[in-house]
Amino acid sequence: MLRRSLAAFACTALLATASLAQMPSPPETATASLNGKTVTVKYGAPSMRGRKVMGELVPYGQVWRTGANNATSLVTDGSVKIGTTTVPAGNYTLYTLPTAGQWMLIVNKQTGQWGTKYDQSQDLARIPMKSEKLSSPQERMSITFEKTQGNSTELHVKWENVDEYVTVSAQ
Repeated sequence: MLRRSLAAFACTALLATASLAQMPSPPETATASLNGKTVTVKYGAPSMRGRKVMGELVPYGQVWRTGANNATSLVTDGSVKIGTTTVPAGNYTLYTLPTAGQWMLIVNKQTGQWGTKYDQSQDLARIPMKSEKLSSPQERMSITFEKTQGNSTELHVKWENVDEYVTVSAQ
């Protein structure tokens, strides 16, 4: 009986792992440690799948959930500065406002909602992002921490041909 239960559990775990890998927008996590303070972003990573992304799938001039599925979450266990904005320790949701020129990173105090449930009155800040063009198209959207050193890192949002980023530093 125990063997049968263990075998059933193993099969269920294997199938769950296989189906997660095949999801169109699988869950991803990016983490950085800044002088002992941890910053974590959890998001759904959509793919281009032959679609035009910037300006179409991700329309310019409209708040975007910055990923897929559940809202993209930011958790920091210490106060950090994102761009020039101080963000106290806590849980937040990240959105972006893409334009053909400059993007804004939106740190929102509402948490736990579906990605498209945006309440502007809950914004903590809108932070200008810097932009670079990717040398070749990136199929799957990613959020990463790069150039991490001591108390500073860069939060990058990359997809299709854009790399939007902002500096994050521990307070």
